[in-house]
Amino acid sequence: MTKATLLKNALVINQGNCIEADLLIKGDKINKIAGGISANNNYRIIDLQGKTLLPGMIDDQVHFREPGLTHKGTIASESRAAVAGGISSFMEMPNVDPSTTSIAALESKFELAKHNSFGNYSFYLGATEDNLDEIKALDPKSHCGLKVFMGASTGDLLVEDSAKLEAIFRECPSLIVTHCEDGKTIAKNLRAYQEIGLKPSILDHPKIRDTEACYRSSSLAVALAKKHQSQLHVLHISSEKELELFDSGPIDNKHITAEACVHHLWFSEDDYPRRGNLIKCNPAIKKASDRSALLNAVRNGTIDIIATDHAPHTWREKQQPYLAAPAGLPLVQHALLSLLDHVNNGILSLFDVVEKTAHNPARRYQIDRRGFIKEGYFADLVAVDFENNTITRHDNNYYHCQWTPFQGHRFSSKISSTWVNGQQVFDGNKIISDPCAQRLAFNK
Repeated sequence: MTKATLLKNALVINQGNCIEADLLIKGDKINKIAGGISANNNYRIIDLQGKTLLPGMIDDQVHFREPGLTHKGTIASESRAAVAGGISSFMEMPNVDPSTTSIAALESKFELAKHNSFGNYSFYLGATEDNLDEIKALDPKSHCGLKVFMGASTGDLLVEDSAKLEAIFRECPSLIVTHCEDGKTIAKNLRAYQEIGLKPSILDHPKIRDTEACYRSSSLAVALAKKHQSQLHVLHISSEKELELFDSGPIDNKHITAEACVHHLWFSEDDYPRRGNLIKCNPAIKKASDRSALLNAVRNGTIDIIATDHAPHTWREKQQPYLAAPAGLPLVQHALLSLLDHVNNGILSLFDVVEKTAHNPARRYQIDRRGFIKEGYFADLVAVDFENNTITRHDNNYYHCQWTPFQGHRFSSKISSTWVNGQQVFDGNKIISDPCAQRLAFNK
């Protein structure tokens, strides 16, 4: 029989409170939270020595590349990196090969994760212009939602036809999450360079995939959700202008919500000369003023959730010329650390970070007993050491692609342990457990 685990001397952060407490884990759940819990010989005791204990981050947007694109990453490799970064649960996107556009393909990904994932998991169905029957078959209790690429996608994962979009927003039984960039605007911007014979570089990326492209698409998604009373979550907001589309304040009772990603909160267009294609992503990283507006929107509740949009590519792929280089960054291992740097710098509070990375994803997706440090909830936890730091290099991460856009940065804190379903999977230095993750369930 597995021993119960007693975490001693933790500084617990949960729902706007900070308390010194012990925490008893039995099986996969938190059994008791109190000061001075007595130990016995059946307990495995871990003294946290005052380290900060947070609910594990729930990342609602990752690309782990399996099946079909496993030269970039796998569920095993990228979930290993995620738990090393304090992410205990993730929801993965459908743009793999073949695309996840049927319930059968969706369930096959769950089978892959069952045996290989270090973090708890769910997967999105991808919308096409021809799979409405599959969309209507989504089960809100067992599937996290529907991903709609409203422009700026490849293959069959692109829905631009207005009648098809209307049908999706009207008929979808689950949460709709959207990538919002207007393809026609992007094409027009790129054509303007070609017409005068200029070859764009990475410095032009935020001009080609500009604020107007984002706003046109985001505003359409919001209008459709209001018309049909759809449950809509707009992913990776990148511009100040888009923020006017969303209400500020608590997430409770909102049916339209907004997300920001860690790289849009960290980098700005001033970083392109140094980082180049390593920070090429869609939507583009934009002005420093956009970054400041997004951080303020995190504080005031206009941004409801913070995620990663983790999207690895090989180093060789990223070294191609600007237009050929794929968009996307590996982020899961350093996402929470980047947010904790914002805390260290006085930009965000620790309560902001916990709310946007754990509490609100659990609320928005109605995840069963996760996202909070509560008795009876799954023990998905991360211990943070604010007395030590983390030096980030291309050669000291778990990413299959073996590079990081944060190369050379010294983060002001360290992930000292991660627990998934009551099992310690990361000890601050290495993965110490086999996969023990579970399929996420939803209270809908």
